[in-house]
Amino acid sequence: MKNKSYFFGMLTGIAIMFVVTVIFFYLRDNDFWGGKMAPNHKVREIFDVLDKHAINEFDKYELLEYMYDGLVYGLGDPYSAYFDESDLEKFNEQTEGVYGGVGLEVYLEPEDGLVTVFNVYDGTPGDKAGIVPGDKLVGVDGVDVRGKQLHEVTSVTKGTPGTEVLLTVYRPETDDTYDIIIIREVISIPTVSHTMHGDIGYIYIKSFERITLGQFAQALRELRQNGMTGLVLDLRNNPGGLLDTVAQIGNLLLPRGLITYTENKQGERRYYESDEMSLDLPLVLLINEHSASASEVLAGAVRDLNAGVLVGTKTFGKGIVQNLFNLSDGSAVKVTVSKYYTPNGTSIHDVGIIPDYIIETDEETTRRAGLLDPENDNQLKFAIDLLNGE
Repeated sequence: MKNKSYFFGMLTGIAIMFVVTVIFFYLRDNDFWGGKMAPNHKVREIFDVLDKHAINEFDKYELLEYMYDGLVYGLGDPYSAYFDESDLEKFNEQTEGVYGGVGLEVYLEPEDGLVTVFNVYDGTPGDKAGIVPGDKLVGVDGVDVRGKQLHEVTSVTKGTPGTEVLLTVYRPETDDTYDIIIIREVISIPTVSHTMHGDIGYIYIKSFERITLGQFAQALRELRQNGMTGLVLDLRNNPGGLLDTVAQIGNLLLPRGLITYTENKQGERRYYESDEMSLDLPLVLLINEHSASASEVLAGAVRDLNAGVLVGTKTFGKGIVQNLFNLSDGSAVKVTVSKYYTPNGTSIHDVGIIPDYIIETDEETTRRAGLLDPENDNQLKFAIDLLNGE
């Protein structure tokens, strides 16, 4: 009898604990959301309504993807984003600077809606196959891609190195259409280019990706070997990239000191500093209204450390840092987590950096920055003349 009473007492206790737990979590959820219905309940209700009444067919998993995307979009931060697995793969490919493909840079031509080549990386399969800027991709693996979105075409031209892809190319100059079978290779995206203008070295950095540091160091070595007496570093139209990369490049250029520091929501700071290694040559940075984020980190450090001269137009003004948080299902969320500051403690977010010499230029020169010779690029010519003492 005693054991029976104990058994029923234990069951009663478990039941009470269960009820209390349910009530606690229900109240907690509703309290967290300001007394409103907890999101999981509301989502379930909406799904039930759509399932019973929506006349259009829909994919419930696609709806969820839109919901995740909208959740992050609701932050009102244009730099925060939700990435599904496909988006995440493209993002990682960009930041790594390496992918399997044919080596073409393309854009969607607004006049004819065709995917058009504007650059072919030297030595890549596309280059070896004779594809040139201006060519248009009208078919991939026998499928007509006219009218397709840019990402739909590039996603099928890329693939595992060693595999074949059949490209159907239209060349407007000759009005010819022809097929090319190309073997994909590992493509290292060239983010750095360099040349000599007399005794002045010139380096153009397209973006600060993981691969950029090695490319920059190699360019710097070659220019030194060619006897450069000063350096023009062109960051025009550079949208930024990895903070670690720009800090490492800054370490190769700047004297000992603080390059930048970041501060997060909790007030915690992270400092990026340069050591005694430096360029130890006259330096001019070219910047414009499309120089942003990591580009502005380097421009701000050069200015505050008096390590060089800034030439061009005021920068974009993006002084915030994003981190990528991988989720358990293979997707990810990119979130703005901190602000960065120049060595003097200045935040340039929504402000930008004003150059020492403001040199305006036309839209065509701005668009083709890094591709023109000094005679056709007044900002570059001014920078070279400045280093030559003219």
